[in-house]
Amino acid sequence: MHESGEIDAAATRVYRLRVIHPTDSVEQIAARSGLNAEEVKDAESRLFALGLLRSSPGGGRVAISPESAADALLAPLEADILQRRIAMATTRARLHSLSGDYLEARSLRSAKSSVEVVEGIDNIRAVLDDLARTCMTALDAMLPGRVPEEAVRAATPLDLETLERGAKVRQLYQQTARGHWPTVQYAETLVGAGAQVRITSVLPARVLIYDHSCAVLPIDPGDTAAGVALIRDPAVLSFLQQLFEHYWDRALEFSEAERKTGSEPVGVERDVLLLMAAGKKDEAIAHQLGVSPRSVSRVVARLMDRLDADSRFQAGTRAALNGWLS
Repeated sequence: MHESGEIDAAATRVYRLRVIHPTDSVEQIAARSGLNAEEVKDAESRLFALGLLRSSPGGGRVAISPESAADALLAPLEADILQRRIAMATTRARLHSLSGDYLEARSLRSAKSSVEVVEGIDNIRAVLDDLARTCMTALDAMLPGRVPEEAVRAATPLDLETLERGAKVRQLYQQTARGHWPTVQYAETLVGAGAQVRITSVLPARVLIYDHSCAVLPIDPGDTAAGVALIRDPAVLSFLQQLFEHYWDRALEFSEAERKTGSEPVGVERDVLLLMAAGKKDEAIAHQLGVSPRSVSRVVARLMDRLDADSRFQAGTRAALNGWLS
């Protein structure tokens, strides 16, 4: 059996014959088409459903042009779509009429206090949503630890919209985030959309800075849902921005941090690495470990080669990112 309204080769053949022979009986159409009577009836039933055939008062079945059939069949749907569009436009106009009040009230809220406390998870999400949707130039974020999956789901579309508006998005993660797949996936999605993402071993606190004009800090770092403080004071904002730049300049690119650097050093290699990271020279390391300075120099060279480091400081940073110093 065919779907109702399906136009296949049999229906097309019957339709063409009805255009030419409107008064023929079903049996005559069957003889002309090479179909049996049941196949002709099935085809004509589908053509009737589409409005391509109509019964003639004088007998027979008249074929209707596809354009006329489409107009008759789709007119009610088009009228319904038109009514829905009018309703949507009316609702949009009513909502947009509040834009002036919203912007005025928002400016008054910003001017009212340089520090605003927002409590309750729903209120926090509403504020972050508002800040993200109005962010036009820059969004800098320090994100210690792992980003909760629900936060990833909420933030991803907002961050992508921010990037589409041409804003510069920079995000800093801790080394531990590399072991959390949702956070890694989130970071890779943003990098693919044009964001800059770096990773470092330690971050002091969770901070979001929107357009260099408003920073968001958790009231309780251990419970980000407890409440946040919105900071607009220029002096505090300047300090937070400098803090972000300090850690940003010392972090590695997200892709670079993923570079495979071999297995974690053990034994003498690990002892040398820990002392080297503590700032000790080869002679002091050799004296403390009871080996020759030449042996220490060879171990240091191997470690720097494995870490693809140009300096002892860079080697220590990359070793920390790999978790080798913990």
